[in-house]
Amino acid sequence: MTQIPSSSITFLKDLKKNNNRDWFTEHKKRYQKEHEQIISFADALLLKMNEHDVIETPSGKKSLFRIYRDVRFSKDKSPYKTHWAGGFTRATKARRGGYYFHIQPEGQSFIGGGFWAPNKEDLLRIREEIATDASELRDILADPVFISTFGELQGEQLKTAPKGFPKDHPDIDLLRYKQFIFSKNFSDEEVLAPDFLDRVNDTFKAMRPFFDFMSEVLTTDSNGESIL
Repeated sequence: MTQIPSSSITFLKDLKKNNNRDWFTEHKKRYQKEHEQIISFADALLLKMNEHDVIETPSGKKSLFRIYRDVRFSKDKSPYKTHWAGGFTRATKARRGGYYFHIQPEGQSFIGGGFWAPNKEDLLRIREEIATDASELRDILADPVFISTFGELQGEQLKTAPKGFPKDHPDIDLLRYKQFIFSKNFSDEEVLAPDFLDRVNDTFKAMRPFFDFMSEVLTTDSNGESIL
């Protein structure tokens, strides 16, 4: 399956209106059918991605996140997510960065990627690189393909300079980032269109210059020597 059927979107809309265990149990077979459709789409996407990257995630099924919500620490006790979502991990320690897809009705679908929660060692290494020379990263973020696809870099930022870095550093705008993520939104019509698979794949391709830069930074020390 290379196209998401409208029934998969309709199911999510119905689930949003009836987000309870009784309704879900009654419609379990319907859920399973739509879930298989999304798995099939993810399988087709994985095949395309492996043509231009090396993905560790073994299958579309393994890429998908569970529909069951963890409500232990949430005020919202709705038991089910009202979207389909999944992620792909790049293979080997030499390839860094992650891919994410999110299918949700009413224009809330998006394709994203980047570094959602870098550990403190990785974050420090990234900041050291930025502080030394941010020109390559700025060129990537200013590339017309990146801008037309994602707009600009997103992610949580500090309100001031990170510890150990001067507040008046010329690249303080980049040094404040705690996350390095980007996304592209899609309407329901775009999600259901025959070319959506190709558009998702092209969106993932547009992340590669950023991923390749970050992979090189995070697999070398401050002197450029490999740490793998």
